Amino acid sequence: MDTVTAQLVFGIIVIVVGIGLIYFINRRKFYRRSVAGVEMFSRYSTAVFVRFLERVGKWIAYALIILGVVCIWTYSQMKKDKEKQQMEVQKPK
Repeated sequence: MDTVTAQLVFGIIVIVVGIGLIYFINRRKFYRRSVAGVEMFSRYSTAVFVRFLERVGKWIAYALIILGVVCIWTYSQMKKDKEKQQMEVQKPK
């Protein structure tokens, strides 16, 4: 696998991981709610710690998604450059 294709595969994997992380965090938050719609924690310290971890996890997920988009953009630029080089090589002098 060449570096251009690896860039695309890495970008797609990173985006999927980021979206999966956001989904996982939101799902846990949803199932933690009671019938009244209030989040239920056993202790205050648990509530603070879990909310902090979820916030950090979402920021990491957003960063992964941005990184994946940048990788895919880089892939498109590398592919254009590669095609341009091939056109220059095929051009008769």
